[in-house]
Amino acid sequence: MFVALLLYAVSNKAMAYTGNDSVVPPRYSYELKVAPGKVLATDKYVKKWLKEKNTWSLAAELHYTPQPEDNDEFAKDYNYPTFSLGLRYSFNHGTTMHREADPDWGKLVPVDYDSQLGNVVTLYGTFSRPLYRNRHWEFSYFLGTGVGYSHKKYNRTDQIDNELIGSHLNIYFTAGAFAVYRICREWGIKGGIDFSHHSNGALHRPNKGTNYFGPFIGVVYYGEDSSRNSSNASNASKSSSSHPSALSHQAGFSPYWFAELSAGIGAKTLLEDWQRTQFQTEPGDPDYRTEHFKMYAAYSLQADVLYRYARRWASGLGVDLFYGSYSNHVKELDAADGYDDKHSPWSVGIAAKHEVFYRNLSVRMGIGYYLFRRMGHSAKEVEKPYYERIGVHYAFPKLNGLSIGFNVNAHLTKADFTEIQISYPIKL
Repeated sequence: MFVALLLYAVSNKAMAYTGNDSVVPPRYSYELKVAPGKVLATDKYVKKWLKEKNTWSLAAELHYTPQPEDNDEFAKDYNYPTFSLGLRYSFNHGTTMHREADPDWGKLVPVDYDSQLGNVVTLYGTFSRPLYRNRHWEFSYFLGTGVGYSHKKYNRTDQIDNELIGSHLNIYFTAGAFAVYRICREWGIKGGIDFSHHSNGALHRPNKGTNYFGPFIGVVYYGEDSSRNSSNASNASKSSSSHPSALSHQAGFSPYWFAELSAGIGAKTLLEDWQRTQFQTEPGDPDYRTEHFKMYAAYSLQADVLYRYARRWASGLGVDLFYGSYSNHVKELDAADGYDDKHSPWSVGIAAKHEVFYRNLSVRMGIGYYLFRRMGHSAKEVEKPYYERIGVHYAFPKLNGLSIGFNVNAHLTKADFTEIQISYPIKL
């Protein structure tokens, strides 16, 4: 039915393209799309209690595409990408969870109802990079992040088996690929594959997070006559490139090495506290399957050396130092359970780093290996010796490139803590 409505909406506008139409879409365009999908069971643990997995969502997006006449070298390097601001509503009433009797649950007693994943409204931004464009077709991939609000979350009253979402506010990530077919100058049909994720970054428990996967289809309205772009692009680029007010991002680029020093302060709740209250606490105890968890501070220092070999990218190596204020609490829990593992609040790792730039924005990614980590019995069982980091940062040119952003530190994609970080680059 939705497809039929899309086709009806563009039927009166359909026309053949002429040779004068621009390959780059107009500066502003608009999209409405629908995405049926499934909630993924990412491991054997989730498969035991995730029952129904159906979900679908509606989204509306405003798109902005830099134009050739802007003389923006970043836009040119990325083949004139599209930035989008979107609002998404996920209908999750078709996703249910229920724990049956199982010796793995310890002292947990099953309940007589199913928990239901709540609907989620999400405000987000995406970056779409075209891999190929002509007058009719575009093939692109996209990445995005945002903030979501879940109508339902874990509680002991009617959501006791909802281990996916433990807080109303959640961090959102999305990634995927799509194709657009422009059936006329003003309208296009879009289809693709979308993976998206909601979780609270270990700021609350539970925090398994919801992973959605499925196709989507949408209609795109190009509100501006795109033929104007090609007629103005050549003249505008010639005049603006020599204009005295040309910005630094219009200048040529030379590769260089730089060091980057970073400090972060973050927070987390403990998986150990969740496991204790879920599986090791007697029914009737005030802490039995509780929804209230203490938050602990987490700190980090990083020293990286990277080579910026292109305007868009830099890669290198770094040393990461972590301090967890919760180490003594973990030690107490381990002692109560009869474990004599060694504990230390300090962890040290070495990591491969990669940074992606667009003007003053950057996305940072890292994969590290712990050289030293003693966080107790549960960490040895659950964590791998390696870790991942991903974050978004904004640099201030007037402060010599000092940047501020947020990172999520994870083990095998499961969030360990979320932090705010300040970084300072030093060109070598």
